[in-house]
Amino acid sequence: MLFMTAVNRTLVVMAKAPRPGSVKTRLTANLSPEQATELYKCLLNDTIALAKSLNQVEAAILCPESDVDDLSSSPEASPPVVAQKGQGLAAALTSVFAHFADSGNKRVIAFNSDSPHLPPSALERAFAVLESFDLVVGPTQDGGYYLVGAKANHHALFENDGMSTASALETLMARARYRQLSIGLVDPFYDVDVASDLTRLAEELRVAPEKAPRTAAWLKEWKGVSDHFQTGAGSL
Repeated sequence: MLFMTAVNRTLVVMAKAPRPGSVKTRLTANLSPEQATELYKCLLNDTIALAKSLNQVEAAILCPESDVDDLSSSPEASPPVVAQKGQGLAAALTSVFAHFADSGNKRVIAFNSDSPHLPPSALERAFAVLESFDLVVGPTQDGGYYLVGAKANHHALFENDGMSTASALETLMARARYRQLSIGLVDPFYDVDVASDLTRLAEELRVAPEKAPRTAAWLKEWKGVSDHFQTGAGSL
């Protein structure tokens, strides 16, 4: 099934069902598994809201097959939910373009589920870049990428790799050049993987909570509890 719009633009949020121990595991040095899960749920729901806010863009969610029922039943998950083929992030990326891309005349972007604070204009810019390039990539500041888009399904472009490893961007660029695909870049951004990212996000949303209101509210409450314990009332 293909999701079509008048301008043929699809934004696919790559998600997981919020379950303790399966999401935001790199943050569990600072958060309990339950806290990490609640944070991820807020990030995901704010990301879905961001996707739905774009004009003339069809939003969709892609997730592991085991997560389809959970994400489909969420009141926030009004976009269609599609099961990926295979396991892991590389399989998910491959599935995005195998499922949604329509050779040469459809612009499809795979977007991570933990960057709801990205300005909508950045996503609009990514779709615009696809008018002139085979691929568009949004680099993260740790060597990965937070989005990748294409106008066609390029087999094996993401094989045995994913968007969040330290060498992911370099690997993707090398594979694209080998296949003689033109690449357009949009501005670097940060996702939320480690404690420093969380601190940065909390400060950004303290100033502008409207960017991701669910996440801002959760972080405000979490920071209040964290500050309370750090002053000597106990330990987290």
